[in-house]
Amino acid sequence: MEYITHSPEETEALGAEYAKSLKAGDVVAFSGDLGAGKTAFTRGVLHGLGYEGRVTSPTFAIANEYETPTVKVAHFDLFEIGFDEYLDGSRIVLIEWSENAADVLPEAYKTVHIAYGAADNDRRITIGEVTV
Repeated sequence: MEYITHSPEETEALGAEYAKSLKAGDVVAFSGDLGAGKTAFTRGVLHGLGYEGRVTSPTFAIANEYETPTVKVAHFDLFEIGFDEYLDGSRIVLIEWSENAADVLPEAYKTVHIAYGAADNDRRITIGEVTV
């Protein structure tokens, strides 16, 4: 499915809507250019899952972990070391820059690709799934 958003708020709203389809054990592999909106989409996912705190990019933390009312969420950026520990089915795993970890992704995972659109704040968001 492909969507066009016209602001960071719309990108977050799409993430919140997408969150309704997620459950513990899901792995979501994000790809897209730097600054395209991967963290904004993630913020929407977490807010859609009921998380009320601050959501930040995991760039300098390796992984951010969040407790929502219904499920734990781990959010990674360029993460490779110890990644498999988080694939135990007990949480949702969100991975930014997933193309850097393609060889360690599970056989089945969800994908979100975010690209710049025609106008400055436009984003083209493609949501899919991979099953081997």
